[in-house]
Amino acid sequence: MKQDCDIAVIGAGPAGSTVAKILNDAGLRVTLLEAQKFPRFVIGESLLPNCMNVLERAGFLPALEEAGFQHKNGAVFECGEQYRAIDFRQNFEATGWGTTYQVKRAEFDYILAKEAERSGVDIRFEHKVTAVQAADNDCEITYQDAVGEEAKLRAGFIVDASGYGRVLPKLIGLSRPPKSISRRAIFTHVKDRIDDPDYDRTKILITVHPDRHDIWYWLIPFSDGTASVGAIYPEGDTMFTGMNEQDVFDRLISETRLAHLLAHAEQTRPLQSIAGYGAESEQLCGDGYVLLGNSAGFLDPVFSSGVTIALHSAELAANMLIARHRGETNIDWETGFAKPLSCGVETFRSYVDAWYAGRLQTIIFGQPNDDSQLKRMVVSILAGYAWNMENPLVAKTDRYLEMLHDLCAPSS
Repeated sequence: MKQDCDIAVIGAGPAGSTVAKILNDAGLRVTLLEAQKFPRFVIGESLLPNCMNVLERAGFLPALEEAGFQHKNGAVFECGEQYRAIDFRQNFEATGWGTTYQVKRAEFDYILAKEAERSGVDIRFEHKVTAVQAADNDCEITYQDAVGEEAKLRAGFIVDASGYGRVLPKLIGLSRPPKSISRRAIFTHVKDRIDDPDYDRTKILITVHPDRHDIWYWLIPFSDGTASVGAIYPEGDTMFTGMNEQDVFDRLISETRLAHLLAHAEQTRPLQSIAGYGAESEQLCGDGYVLLGNSAGFLDPVFSSGVTIALHSAELAANMLIARHRGETNIDWETGFAKPLSCGVETFRSYVDAWYAGRLQTIIFGQPNDDSQLKRMVVSILAGYAWNMENPLVAKTDRYLEMLHDLCAPSS
């Protein structure tokens, strides 16, 4: 079968543009199909420092530096009178970035896509994938273009980076129900007009509801004086029975210090929501395909891990596909991609579970305000370094989280 390209990528988010550019730079013919017209709105706006290592290796940094995004060096956690500022530069890593950006994803994703296109990737916006037949060196994608015309694309391999769209899991039956509790995220953008002199725009603000540790909020400032603000709460919570989403949002904001910070804010986007956003897949790779980032499954966004996981998966997959293209015969996707990717994802998942159980909140608010190795280990995970097995909190996550909780918990 004559192939139209070596690799077909579905989705032009961070994972798709990154894997496409790396592969193109290595000499592979790449076609990227994106269902939407760019730029387009999406959340996931606070990056982690570990992202920067992949973005740098992929050659995106000059364009990102020119864009003037808000610099980010850490996170602030608040709950009532409790307050903890964390500096990502005080981490456990021997090398790597300690700072990153807070970005409007419409602009960020568009920059990555255009840089990939400029490097030679064939990107086709408003091309929606409707059917797939996948087999190594014999893949066929059916799609509709911007005017509704149906056509086919033949490729040697398919990379699904379709994010929340999860194209391949839906088309070939890879989705499975998530194990986590269903939660709803409600969010918007505002002109924040924050005039509090103690507010730090170089950090994301994570606020925990003073009476409910399973409800939390984000405030992500951008460089243009606007901010993303959102709240996460259990889907179907009886606390909000009979209330519309705007009323829920207003009530939740009023019950925290965010009401003070955003007293003069002006909403610039309609309130939006995502429900049941946890998702999982039966497998991450198979005959002729691989799933990246949110297409494979996505975690609760409390630690802003989404783009980090997406970029890490893109680089892992690109390395495997380059080796495949060069004719290497010992290509094992399970050991070269799925297992190493899952190592970091499971570390993040343990942190998410510990957050909602209240243990991680105890660690964050109860840890000594010092520069100990233990604190640096925790900070490294929060900075996105969830794959470094030299960090005991990666190698034995649950055990060390339990130990840290016992150390930080107030004595009875």
